[in-house]
Amino acid sequence: MVAAPSEETMAEIRLPAERKYDAELAALARTDRGARPPGWALSPRAVETYVMGGDAPVDGVTITPKYIGDRALVQVAIATLASDRALMLAGEPGTAKSWLSEHLSAAISGTSALVVQGTAGTSEEHIKYGWNYAMLLAEGPSERALVTSPVLRAMREGKCARVEEITRTSSEIQDALISILSEKQVAIPELGQVVSAQRGFNLIATANTRDRGVNEMSAALKRRFNFVTVPVVEDLEQEVAIVTRREAELRADYQVGAAPPADLARMLVTVFQELRAGLTKDGKTKVKTPAAVLSTAEAISVLFQSGILAQSFGGGSVTAAEVTRSLVGAIAKENADDVKVLREYVETVAKGRPGPWKELHAATKAHVRG
Repeated sequence: MVAAPSEETMAEIRLPAERKYDAELAALARTDRGARPPGWALSPRAVETYVMGGDAPVDGVTITPKYIGDRALVQVAIATLASDRALMLAGEPGTAKSWLSEHLSAAISGTSALVVQGTAGTSEEHIKYGWNYAMLLAEGPSERALVTSPVLRAMREGKCARVEEITRTSSEIQDALISILSEKQVAIPELGQVVSAQRGFNLIATANTRDRGVNEMSAALKRRFNFVTVPVVEDLEQEVAIVTRREAELRADYQVGAAPPADLARMLVTVFQELRAGLTKDGKTKVKTPAAVLSTAEAISVLFQSGILAQSFGGGSVTAAEVTRSLVGAIAKENADDVKVLREYVETVAKGRPGPWKELHAATKAHVRG
């Protein structure tokens, strides 16, 4: 018989933002002297500080940056949520739309848990309400039998709700959102009730621009949102900072001790940027672009997986061999023939560069087939 793990040995895989950064949110709330919109836990300025990070400790607590990018973009997003318009974060996959959505919700409402994951199977019950049918049959329509959606809970409590991947939902779901965003009410005719949204309610949605055409948003729904486009990171230093910071957080969470050298991390991000652009950073050499989405999130995953490979199956130190093995899986995700794109890139670009680039070339020749 195997003993059940004790509470000390069990840990959640991923903490929501409001729990992971509870000390930062509490420090900001204690010192926040700005005017707070109705229902908000923090003022808009304090929300910005939480998301972008602070220049100095707040009440003895360092406010770490959650989003490394355009401050003006974050300010527009916060200002939108302080109005009666909903916020749409649109952009390429892996540009931190969901990450930004989660942290905005945590700072504004104190919770990021009121979320609907948009899929082809998302039903109107996920947006409005459903029923516990056993209880419904036993005692008829009642508050106890009502199963409220995250959106309806957000309306009742005056908080932000999140709808992820909205373009993957059906037209019926989008129509339901139009009604909610227009009227700020949900009717429950079975109970003879109309739930009106409390001040502080708003909606943050994310849309993947690569899904355009899956379920294109209607003009009516688009009018209910203020669109903020989250761009692909093009600045090398900025993307290196994002990748290394997030990878370090993942290593700490998963207790992975093998830290990748800084030059390998920089090389990996450069590979991603050059393959995305189809051009080397110096503008001298054109390269083929793979079908896979080489996003910042994917670069983080590749670097983190390299550390696990090094710790578990390598010599304990991350080398170009581990990065190459992880990179193949990222690049060949959409099309197996994209491995040839990587090999061609390595032969035409990496081969002539010094340091870790030569190691990448050697590792590719040793480990990559195709």
